[in-house]
Amino acid sequence: MLETARSWAEGWAVSRGAPRPEDVPWGLRIAVGRPTQTVRHVLLGTDAETARALIGTITEPTTCVKAFLPPAVMDPWFSADWEPTEPCFLMAVDLRPSRAEAPDGYTVTVGSSGGLVSARVLAPDGEPAACGQAGLTDTACVFDQIVTEPAHRRRGLGTTVMAALTAAALEHGVSEGVLGATVQGRALYETLGWKVLAPLSGQVYRPVTS
Repeated sequence: MLETARSWAEGWAVSRGAPRPEDVPWGLRIAVGRPTQTVRHVLLGTDAETARALIGTITEPTTCVKAFLPPAVMDPWFSADWEPTEPCFLMAVDLRPSRAEAPDGYTVTVGSSGGLVSARVLAPDGEPAACGQAGLTDTACVFDQIVTEPAHRRRGLGTTVMAALTAAALEHGVSEGVLGATVQGRALYETLGWKVLAPLSGQVYRPVTS
């Protein structure tokens, strides 16, 4: 599971345009460099003592700590200056070809650049209906930011985006799919054969200022 977790972090960094994760004693460090998230720490097999020691050194607002643990396990490590992120799940699947068929009138486009693959579905009137992207690593394709616009939901467009990204990943020689799914997204991915490997919880440092 740890190798898949590492692939998720590496592919996430590619998807978000961040530098390659840096190996650190507690796992991985990603210098995201955005106002909403300056740094992301991904704990890999880290014990509670090591995690608490890391958290105690963090002073930069919007730093995020992620771990493949239930919230009930890691929440006690954090003070009131931290806010929990939305609970998610690490999921994986062996990628297999599937046709990226869209409903009548909808069109699918796929692009690739620098290890990032993106897919868009346009409605008959040319407006965006759904989209998604994936970061390619040496061993995996990490699906990310799969979104269907509210007016176009319940038409299978999420499945269309996943199929388009899968086809692109297979063309690049990658056979494993990995993602961090929300509670809502998990239901879709399980219907497509994805399996839950671990919970994926997090906290963001947002100190209260007077």
